[in-house]
Amino acid sequence: MRNRLVVGAIATLGLVIALAAAGSGRAVQAAAGPVLVPQAFQAPDVPGKAGAEGDACTAPTADPSGVVKTYAWIHCYTPAKIAAAYGVDALHEAGHLGAGQTIVLLDAYGSPTARQDLQKFHDTFFPTLPSPDFDVVYPQGKPDFRNGCQGNGTGLSGPCAAAGWSGEATLDIEWAYAIAPRAHIVLIGVPPAETEGVQGFPNLFNALQQAIDTYPAGTVISQSFGVTEQTFGGAAQAQTARFDAIYRAAAAKGDTVLASSGDDGSTGVAKQHGETATYPFPTVGWPASSPYATAVGGTQLQYGWTWQPASDVPFLPSGDYNPAYFAFTSGGNSEPVWNETWLPAATGGGPSVIYPRPAWQAQQAAIIGRDARGVPDLSWNAAVNGGVLVWITAFPGYQRSGWHVYGGTSAASPQVAGLIALANEQQAAAAQPPLGFLNPLLYRVGDQPGAATAAFSGGGSFRDIVPHTYGTAASGVLTDNRLWQYNADGSVSPGPVPGWPTLPGWDMTTGFGSPRAVAFVAAIRAARNSP
Repeated sequence: MRNRLVVGAIATLGLVIALAAAGSGRAVQAAAGPVLVPQAFQAPDVPGKAGAEGDACTAPTADPSGVVKTYAWIHCYTPAKIAAAYGVDALHEAGHLGAGQTIVLLDAYGSPTARQDLQKFHDTFFPTLPSPDFDVVYPQGKPDFRNGCQGNGTGLSGPCAAAGWSGEATLDIEWAYAIAPRAHIVLIGVPPAETEGVQGFPNLFNALQQAIDTYPAGTVISQSFGVTEQTFGGAAQAQTARFDAIYRAAAAKGDTVLASSGDDGSTGVAKQHGETATYPFPTVGWPASSPYATAVGGTQLQYGWTWQPASDVPFLPSGDYNPAYFAFTSGGNSEPVWNETWLPAATGGGPSVIYPRPAWQAQQAAIIGRDARGVPDLSWNAAVNGGVLVWITAFPGYQRSGWHVYGGTSAASPQVAGLIALANEQQAAAAQPPLGFLNPLLYRVGDQPGAATAAFSGGGSFRDIVPHTYGTAASGVLTDNRLWQYNADGSVSPGPVPGWPTLPGWDMTTGFGSPRAVAFVAAIRAARNSP
């Protein structure tokens, strides 16, 4: 059975973990097979009945149907909320909105409604700014979007495959824009090859090379796809070297390359078992593991609310949310490692088996524990419960048109790309070069004493992500990236593959932590501009 290229995560047990778009809302497993499926998680449309605290999320405007969407237990964020939580609002208020910068988003297919959906997002959240500077490029020709999908959004090609990827592309576009609303945002849509796995990479990397050749120095490239490193087999170093040459060309030009670290924690698909089993040991995904890409891990931002789980059973027998699992109280700000047991999903991370430890990770040697590249490098909110609002009207036969809540490290990478664009804007205004290859600068900043502090509103360039405990259920003990699993009785428990611990300081679940925007930009610019 052929390998799959999946977006934002490495598929668990060879079966893509998805959410029923119009069903019970329970995490379900799609049929195994050579299926290319987006892995940006969308919150299920389960009506639910709000608890004492009221609805967790209310959409900012009505859907095309005229209904204002609410989520009883799933929290959501607007651009203003995310900006306030990470300090991006201060950069925006100072006039730093990404003007003159370019962000390239590399996705399969794209979306037939990307432009009008982004315009709606702009009109809702940024009505006083000029309309978005947005382009869609299809290096291999525009996909045929004319035939709508009425299926489940799976398949290697055609309208249903495109439908399944439309949410990923829309998420990337709208949330890169949310952080850098005056930047030039380019979506590069590349239909996947019929043969998946590493054989499907040439199309993507040919498109990436074209982007490097086309757009100005300082372009920020965000990628939300990956495969388990073991997929490359015994020729891993030779095969990845071909693609790394393109990343090195980007670095030499002054571009920055980001990659989401994955959504399945330490779990990876075992190629030799036909994608029906996982490796019994922790794995990481590529290209996040490439030392020439900055790997963006995931956190769960709890901004203005605090989770209080009292049960490890996420859903009731009826398929509705279990209030005992999703219980929360209003108030409080915290940011633990991303490990949502109800999906189940968790931030990718761990030591590479392809790459040795880069020189700039020398201070992380003891934590990595071997001569290996450690992943991720930094992190950002990737939660679904605490996800971001996305407006999408593509493929209404496949998904409801209107506002949805999305998460995944696929949400984290484009937002960090936006932040780097804001830093490059300041560089350009000062007649200084773009940040370019980010990793050596990132570690020069993060290795400094006091660069990361754990207090939510503390100082330093990073918010250190440390262990947190919420409520009384085991699901609320967030201390690692071990993927959980569903049991026959509907409960969840830790899966068989060990995870990596979340530690004070740098670790292999969240890297240095999440950026405190103002301090981070100042520090990373100082590192770039120093001898």
